[in-house]
Amino acid sequence: MLKINEKIKIDLKKGERAAQYSSLINLFLAIIKGIVGFLSGSIALIADSIHSFSDIFASLAVYIGLKLSRRKPDEKFPYGYYKVETFASLIVSALIIITGVEIAFDSFNAFLNPSIIEIPLISLFVAALSVVISFLLARYKEKIGREIGSHALINDGKHSFVDILSSLIVFIGILCSYIGYLGVDGISGIFVALLIVYIGLKLAKDDVMVLLDASMDPEKIKQIRTIAEGVNCVEAVHDIKIRRSGPFIFVELHLETQKGLPVKRAYEISNKVREAIKDEIQNVDSLTVQIEPFKKEKLRIAVPVENKEGMKSAISKHFNKAPYILIADVFHDKVADITIRDSPWARYDNERRIKVAEFLRKEKVDILVKSEVMEDQMHILSDELMDIIGPDGITLEEIIKNAAKKG
Repeated sequence: MLKINEKIKIDLKKGERAAQYSSLINLFLAIIKGIVGFLSGSIALIADSIHSFSDIFASLAVYIGLKLSRRKPDEKFPYGYYKVETFASLIVSALIIITGVEIAFDSFNAFLNPSIIEIPLISLFVAALSVVISFLLARYKEKIGREIGSHALINDGKHSFVDILSSLIVFIGILCSYIGYLGVDGISGIFVALLIVYIGLKLAKDDVMVLLDASMDPEKIKQIRTIAEGVNCVEAVHDIKIRRSGPFIFVELHLETQKGLPVKRAYEISNKVREAIKDEIQNVDSLTVQIEPFKKEKLRIAVPVENKEGMKSAISKHFNKAPYILIADVFHDKVADITIRDSPWARYDNERRIKVAEFLRKEKVDILVKSEVMEDQMHILSDELMDIIGPDGITLEEIIKNAAKKG
């Protein structure tokens, strides 16, 4: 399996090649459409030629952005140069808008002053050829863009899909002019211009949102939450934050784990979460995990007592000699339910410490209130991931509620 940084380099090179091919193909289309448009007098074809020239600069901007994105992080840019790619995508969007406005003005003039199109059959062939090539190029760029997670290349692919529609409108305009409807060529140009401006504004909005670190991918957040919660010992996941930087995303999240986990164990869990997320989501560059103890809504509290009188029972001062143990469920600072059991350790001598731990684990006790516990028992009971605290309060109810607050 390739290391992540090696994979990133391979992906970015693949994107660079796609941008290079796009520039060369658009240069070919721009020259052909420009020459035929000038010779035929078709304003729509000339506008489409200008559009193709803007595509060249757009693809070059993507190429430069991807090239710079490969630079390693340094002291000045500790998070890398990935956002250069997004900035390049914004330049692409701006060029699309500018091109659309220029085409609109030229097309409106052509509508007011229509002229006969010369060499119409050649013009129709060039427009049809542009439709086919733009379709293949759009599919190619969008495919590569999605493979490597390049937002700029995906945008450039969408721009090429606009080229398909604009060339198709040009084809219809020339065909209508050929059969006698001269003004349609100018109207076609206006439709192309409006379409171009709309797409440019939409793409520019997305680019600006990315540069401002806006959260734009709720499905990705949902996917990350599902992956993290699937890791053993993770109780809950919250405060998931995602920001896109070029073709990659940076993730921050908070994990809630079982209370009392050793530091080493918590570190292992956070590493498992990182690995699981990066295995599923390939374009994650950085993932920050913060571990927090899981806060239960309902806590189970155990208190050694001397008698079976419910909440009026007397607390035993000697944990090892208590005849009974009261177990209370506390939900939203209220004692929801209590039970009193016979002491599980009074019947044992040699295995008393183990039996105590087994009993409390079986009862799923979260907090043990004690007056005194032997040091060796403290070690065993703390290994069961429960809090052990002293009594705080006068009445049994106060002691249980205060224990829940501390837990």
